[in-house]
Amino acid sequence: MERKRHPREILILTLQTLFYAAIANSGILLAGRYLWLLLLVPMSLAANLLIGVGTGSAPSFRLKLCRHGTCCLIAFWGSLVASIPVQVWNIVRFYAENRFATLFAAVWCAVLLLILFWNGILCVYATSEQLGIRYRVLGLLLGWVPIAHLVMLSIIISVCAREVAEESFHILRNRARAQEQVCKTKYPVLLVHGVFFRDSRLRNYWGRIPKELTANGAEIYYGNHSSAASVEKSAEELKKRMIEIVTETGCEKVNLIAHSKGGLDCRLAIANGAEPYVASLTTVNTPHRGCLFADDLLNRIPAPVQQKVAAGYQFAAGRLGDPNPDFMAAVRDLTAERCRSFDCAYPAPASVYCQSVGSELKRAKGGRFPLNFSYRLVRHYEGANDGLVATDSFSFGERYIRLTPKYRRGISHGDMIDLNRENIRGFDVREFYVGLVSDLKSRGF
Repeated sequence: MERKRHPREILILTLQTLFYAAIANSGILLAGRYLWLLLLVPMSLAANLLIGVGTGSAPSFRLKLCRHGTCCLIAFWGSLVASIPVQVWNIVRFYAENRFATLFAAVWCAVLLLILFWNGILCVYATSEQLGIRYRVLGLLLGWVPIAHLVMLSIIISVCAREVAEESFHILRNRARAQEQVCKTKYPVLLVHGVFFRDSRLRNYWGRIPKELTANGAEIYYGNHSSAASVEKSAEELKKRMIEIVTETGCEKVNLIAHSKGGLDCRLAIANGAEPYVASLTTVNTPHRGCLFADDLLNRIPAPVQQKVAAGYQFAAGRLGDPNPDFMAAVRDLTAERCRSFDCAYPAPASVYCQSVGSELKRAKGGRFPLNFSYRLVRHYEGANDGLVATDSFSFGERYIRLTPKYRRGISHGDMIDLNRENIRGFDVREFYVGLVSDLKSRGF
């Protein structure tokens, strides 16, 4: 949701910018009249604090600060554009007869513009979530390169303005429908992660999705199973977890939402005795028919290299608290041969509502590393994909939702769980999950 500024807001910010530009370019009048500094210095500092006031609001302190910083950077841009011709005129008109006054005017203007710039940049750097590391680093590096720094500044302003608008919209929408509890399902939601990740309190595998679901009434639990294990072992862990939740809460059943390999783990858990505890299963970008390129890589990579990679992963995972990770068992169970056999052996159970979701990445650079690299490999072997799994592998159950946004970027395997906490143009991942869970509620689950 991109909110357009109201003409009144644009007018107010324009007037604030012109006012600040007037103070910044008053230096030629101050030479020899330094008592005026006692008035103009406090005015310029006050203007730094008040820029953006009257041009809209934000529903949280973080967004208010980010919005203030964005307005300061816009005002800096405008003041800079207005100041250049004024300073050129000062040099042409006054430098010959009064060099000191001309230099003082230039220094005064530069100092005030720098104060405004750093006010804005520090605010957005401290509060923006969408800038990420990339834009922050590029901003620091290109900040010293003429022309490039202005282009980078424009990008930062655009990203932050869009973030304030979208995040404000999310908060206000959730407040407006709080009483409806649109995600308050009959049974709680159990989120099941994919391979090579674990459920962590420090950085949630599901990004901002659980918070959004909870804000709309959902009761959320996590699988807490191993990061890398065979489908059989993960299924055993998930079955125990379901029984644990049902026993402790008395909820009778759970709604499973599983990403990637987690979908296979859930299918086997249901087949191996967990069916009475499951009301619904929603698989998200799950390789139900495997990955052909994974088969080829396993055939091409020498066994000693595979063992070294596995040992390295298992050592690191063990140090992070994963008791018995098995890298190769997890990878082998994702090959096309095994997944297709699995898919035939374990059809959707009649007593559980099953549905699936899949997305498509439109181009390699639309995904973050390593998906931008693997996208080309999967495309070579299987065509359209999400950066890891071919789109032909996603469908399962009574209902299949294929997400194909109109914009060129597409939606990657990681985007489907909000892994990078990125606001994607044309796809609101948080609201998508609200829709999924709301639909489960409407079905009586």
